Amino acid sequence: MSKIKPRVKVPKEVSIDEIIEIKTLIRHPMHSGRMKDTDGQTIPRHIINSFSAKFNGKEIFQMDLEPSISTNPFIVFQYKAKESGKFDFEWIDDNGEIYSISKNMVVS
Repeated sequence: MSKIKPRVKVPKEVSIDEIIEIKTLIRHPMHSGRMKDTDGQTIPRHIINSFSAKFNGKEIFQMDLEPSISTNPFIVFQYKAKESGKFDFEWIDDNGEIYSISKNMVVS
């Protein structure tokens, strides 16, 4: 099982048209390919290079990450709540590994 774990904070219940803040964090080393280990060997590049968020299957946020992004990328964005549904979050790294998590939200 992977040590890389995504975390997301989404309100469970909100009012219609409320603007919410979504916070995401993924524990990932984000090796740029420029650092060396204790033996002087270059640590191969291994970064999260894509992040996306969908709500009820529709993409609402997407970004590409570059080697200069720090370890454990923390991403925050806003969303205007119109209906109840499910958020799906996905991170993809250089090795093609996909890390995902889902959260539900109720609009009242």
